[in-house]
Amino acid sequence: MKNKVLFIVTAVVVFLLGMLASSIVNRKNEAKYKYVPKVDISENEPRNEEWGKNFPAEYQSFLQTAETDFASHQGGSAMRDVLHEDSRLVVLWAGYGFSKDYNQGRGHQYAIEDLRNSLRTGGPKGKGDGPMPATCWTCKSPDVPRLMNENGIAEFYSGKWADKGAEVVNPIGCADCHDSKTMKLKISRPALVEAFQEMGKDINQATHQEMRSLVCAQCHVEYYFDKKIPGKEGVPYLKFPWKNGMSVEAMEEYYDAIEFKDWTHKLSRAPMLKAQHPGYETYLTGVHADRGVSCADCHMPYKSEGGQKFTDHHIQSPLNNVANACQVCHREDADKLKQNVYERQKKAAENRIKLEDFIVKAHIEAKKAWDLGATEEQMKDILMDIRHAQWRWDYSAAAHGASFHSPVETARVLGSGFTIIQEGRIKLARLLSDLGHNKPVEMPDISTKEKAQEFIGLDVEKMKKDKAEFKENLVPKWLEEAKEREAGYDTKNVSMNN
Repeated sequence: MKNKVLFIVTAVVVFLLGMLASSIVNRKNEAKYKYVPKVDISENEPRNEEWGKNFPAEYQSFLQTAETDFASHQGGSAMRDVLHEDSRLVVLWAGYGFSKDYNQGRGHQYAIEDLRNSLRTGGPKGKGDGPMPATCWTCKSPDVPRLMNENGIAEFYSGKWADKGAEVVNPIGCADCHDSKTMKLKISRPALVEAFQEMGKDINQATHQEMRSLVCAQCHVEYYFDKKIPGKEGVPYLKFPWKNGMSVEAMEEYYDAIEFKDWTHKLSRAPMLKAQHPGYETYLTGVHADRGVSCADCHMPYKSEGGQKFTDHHIQSPLNNVANACQVCHREDADKLKQNVYERQKKAAENRIKLEDFIVKAHIEAKKAWDLGATEEQMKDILMDIRHAQWRWDYSAAAHGASFHSPVETARVLGSGFTIIQEGRIKLARLLSDLGHNKPVEMPDISTKEKAQEFIGLDVEKMKKDKAEFKENLVPKWLEEAKEREAGYDTKNVSMNN
């Protein structure tokens, strides 16, 4: 009986070992043949699905950026109307496109669709029409480096947004970050290379770990359109204001020195700066960057499937992937880690909203001063205080992850904004008194997005009507033209013997 039991146990062990050996062999074979190329990807191939034929695991994870079911305290992938959530923003951006429409960004799959849908891009009826320059496509598609390589950088930046609507159709993807032959990370946007050169740095010396953040920094940064470049006058050429450094003060000093403004505020007439999304700049001031953690480590962590380790291209909030993104380093419970993030974000938001209130009042008080006959000389210093205070507010708000990436720097920047705007409002109070107004300026009802937009004079219904006509009449033509063009792209199958 004892021998029989020993025989059965031995047989089971041998069977299990055989299964294990078979699994190991299969996994090794999967890993060996997983990336045998099926197609030859051309240098300017913008279609993500073509890259996906060679890299199916990465591509399948990339497709998950279409998911819109996660909303965190202040981010995530779900569509959110930010102006509806905070109607003060309408007044802060009066005279600028963001007062028309500002939605929480969804995943990279929606980069093209969301830009077409935004009221900020207007309702162009054809080439040469609409409020936005072609430069606004720069961070939205792998068609952008294709066009830059084919026609030149300055030519891409030239003209209107609608001029290139039929050319820019593929959402952010593979060719934005990878070399088509070696698959190494690469910089496909010239603005980042040029910014490094202006700082006296060579981006080609960046390490692989640094590149895992720099490919993100091509777009998740502060930028502006320079129309005064010698030889390219009038072309809204994309530049980063890093010549003096990346701090909020260094970039402000840069802008002030060249007398740059994004727009003139409709109420206060202040020469305004619009922070875009200085995520990279604020990330560099935080503890994760100091410890050598890259953007990809948290937003695109490694994962394994079929015996193959690869980078998860479901680019998303780490809070929706805590196990792979956070708990690799932090051993705390997932709920505890999320709570830590939310606590930082809520504290920063509390001060940011207070600062918003002060700046909104300053814009309205400045308008009152103009209405009472204030001169440009009397308003000059006041308007610069408004400009500098809102720049600091926007720097903290537009870098969506700043309150987590760098809570100390975010608090410092907001604190300096409070000081500046209060000094500006004291100057305003004195000026208003000199102009005969010795009581608080009456504030309008801007409690909803609709009321705020009506107060600054926006005709939202007309904008929506123009947008609907644009989507019905022009977008289908763009898509048909793009389909015909891409049908002529040369995609070569690769022999399995090569």
